Amino acid sequence: MNIILWIIQILLALLFITVGSKKAFQTDNAKESMDWAKNVPNSRIIAIGIVEILGAIGLVLPWALDIAPILTPIAAVGLALTMIVAAILHAKLKENKAVVVNIIILVLISLVAIGRFM
Repeated sequence: MNIILWIIQILLALLFITVGSKKAFQTDNAKESMDWAKNVPNSRIIAIGIVEILGAIGLVLPWALDIAPILTPIAAVGLALTMIVAAILHAKLKENKAVVVNIIILVLISLVAIGRFM
């Protein structure tokens, strides 16, 4: 089970670092490619990106370094909440494919949270 959790954690960390970096450091590019971002202030998009990057770091480093490993499941819960909010936003915008992606990520991140809390 530990290996499966590590695989999920690493893949999700890579995903969140990638999309978080785009939001935090390429805000104009994010606005062009993400429909929801078109009418959102740059500061909010940057903040979301930073949260995703920090969450990604929290998914891997504390557990890998055995320094405050409780931060890993806490980061997973934080990212799960982010996915819930994202799914609600995409549902309001009628972006059904994005909602499905958010739910899949939510399930995977919830597995990490549960697996690492145990």
